[in-house]
Amino acid sequence: MSTSTPPAPPPGTQHPPPAKPVPRRPAPARTGWRRALRRDWQLYSLAVLPLLFFLVFRYLPMIGNVIAFRRFEPGGSILGEQWVGLRYVRMFLTDPTFWQVFRNTLWLGGLTLVFCFPVPVVLALLLNEVRRQALKRFVQSVSYLPHFLSIVIVAGITLQMLATDGPVNHVLGWFGHEPIRFMQEPGWFRAVYVGSEIWQTAGWGTILYLAALTTIDEDLYEAARIDGANRWQQTWHVTLPGIRPTMITLLILDIGTFMAVGFEKVLLLYNPLTYPTADVISTYLYRTGVESNSFSYAAAIGLFEAVIGLVLITSANRLSRRTAGTSLW
Repeated sequence: MSTSTPPAPPPGTQHPPPAKPVPRRPAPARTGWRRALRRDWQLYSLAVLPLLFFLVFRYLPMIGNVIAFRRFEPGGSILGEQWVGLRYVRMFLTDPTFWQVFRNTLWLGGLTLVFCFPVPVVLALLLNEVRRQALKRFVQSVSYLPHFLSIVIVAGITLQMLATDGPVNHVLGWFGHEPIRFMQEPGWFRAVYVGSEIWQTAGWGTILYLAALTTIDEDLYEAARIDGANRWQQTWHVTLPGIRPTMITLLILDIGTFMAVGFEKVLLLYNPLTYPTADVISTYLYRTGVESNSFSYAAAIGLFEAVIGLVLITSANRLSRRTAGTSLW
């Protein structure tokens, strides 16, 4: 009995080699969080105190925001006595005094951002050009010093310098100018506040920018010099792009605290004569909540301020990510 054999393939053709099974790589073993905790518990223990700090002083107090919608009476329940809904929100939205302090907050926050943010950048660029190390260290030390002074000391120095019989008015008197009441006239308060902020924070703000300048590759400057770029063109096309991520990060953080104008300094510098331009939301909350015992009303205003700050920092972060490709998250 004959067996049939498969037909031979046409000449010039070959059977494809049988496919070899692809060996599967073993999946990497995932280390569980319990195993990682047992292995690196010393490192994780370092985060206990910071986490407790944020939990106790940042997150747990958020529960108290509920009194913005409840009637709170000192000595009663910590979460309020009676639900009143948006009563306190309507109260401050129809309060002319609130809108005055709201405008003052916008003015002071905007002026502080416009003038205080670029000064550390300019100072860092100038210090980066100084070649004499002794002079550079001296300027850095002098500019850093105000940051380490207490707010009370800074406010005291400002009040003494700008007093009616202070050094500034003495210098003005030498030129035949009448003494200026800087701390009693509302029109001068914003300039005084922004000027003291620049003096106190400019030097310290240069630290991050000087650190960012050290990360720029020197070959970029060499290539720019070969292309004929002068010092200004090198700064514009090499230095500023090199520190742009740091600038954007700090700008987003400053925008997030736009509404939180320095409470301590304003409280120490202002007086009833300068309320029309000096009274901001934080000081208004202090007088309303602490001095007048209107805690629910103050909580409603504080919650409104926090919501605005959240919207600002979120919008700034999204805008930075879309335009510059750098953001906090």
